[in-house]
Amino acid sequence: MVATSYPRIAGDGVGSFMEPIAKGVAARGHEVHLVAPWHPLITRPTAEDGVTFHFYRYAPVSSLNVFGYAEGMKKDTTLRAGAWIAAPLALAAGCWTARRVAARHGATVLHGHWVIPGGVMAASARGKRPLVISLHGSDVYVAERHAILRRAARFTFEAAGWITACSDDLRQRAVALGADPATTETVPYGVDTTRFAPSGETRRRLRAELGLGDAPLVFSAGRLVSKKGFEYLIDAVGTMTESFPGLRLAVAGDGDLRETLATRARRFGDAIMLLGARTQDDVGRLAAAADVIVVPSVHDTEGNVDGLPNFALEAMATATPVVATRVGGLPQAIEDGVTGRLVPERDAHSLAEAIRWLLDNPEKAQNIGGAARTRALREFGWDRMAERLERSYDQAVARR
Repeated sequence: MVATSYPRIAGDGVGSFMEPIAKGVAARGHEVHLVAPWHPLITRPTAEDGVTFHFYRYAPVSSLNVFGYAEGMKKDTTLRAGAWIAAPLALAAGCWTARRVAARHGATVLHGHWVIPGGVMAASARGKRPLVISLHGSDVYVAERHAILRRAARFTFEAAGWITACSDDLRQRAVALGADPATTETVPYGVDTTRFAPSGETRRRLRAELGLGDAPLVFSAGRLVSKKGFEYLIDAVGTMTESFPGLRLAVAGDGDLRETLATRARRFGDAIMLLGARTQDDVGRLAAAADVIVVPSVHDTEGNVDGLPNFALEAMATATPVVATRVGGLPQAIEDGVTGRLVPERDAHSLAEAIRWLLDNPEKAQNIGGAARTRALREFGWDRMAERLERSYDQAVARR
């Protein structure tokens, strides 16, 4: 596997889905070697749960360690200047490392994550080996916006024996960029249904820590960037404080819009809590303690949008009722009125109304949350995704 992000420490929210993907494939009896850029925060051992790590160094100075780990893009819309400088060094080091690791360990398949740049590196390093590409969101977006990256994506798609996308929207956009529809399929992410699960004890303990008592708690999590739509959620909850005394919104995450969102939140006093970066375990506990979880994703001003936020699946698994927007892969995962509530994007009023409806109808909210967890258990386990990835390797080998 060739990637540009992987959880740097236990519970890291950056590239969190890569860990269960790699370990899930390894658990099915495969030997997995993961090639990814080095980062100063990495504390991983050489190997863990069947996955051997190969973190390569590429930057002559520490200030250029901006390749991967969500650090190369500003507000998730434009590439940072440092990323353009570091990219040639990182690409060369990544290709060389992937080629060396594949040869040394007798790789039978290369699996590139993010067509730009993980897929490009895997395609360049594969030799005659079968290639699988997995699309995750921003990779397709940057390819759509830059001509040279669009050509690189097309080159990678042509080399691939099979391509997976985490949502139908992402799959269709990849086809528009040159991916073969016959070798492209949607494979949704999975979710850790043990970490993200309902728990009355967790709910009581965490609400006591936050000083909430019986006051309603709305929760969301994600990087603080434009496509997450947190400004609309802040405005929505801010308009509800008179109707629901003590109502609180907690948002876990960090990013380029931290100060902008903090300024917006101050208009509503202590109703809005920006918690900063939290571990995956913390996010699971907060989700279990909430009354409503909101995933307010939007198309940002540059047109970027999440493929399928993994947090949406995690929220469903906690059995806490979810409100989400009708963008990207969210309508695939959430059925309005059955496993959650869906509203238009960029619409604080609609968000507020959906949250209000769930708070005013606790029995219906409980039924919706229960149906969501049932679906998460049935369709979104990581073992199921690993099985489908295994089939994609078989498809690529057969085509080769």
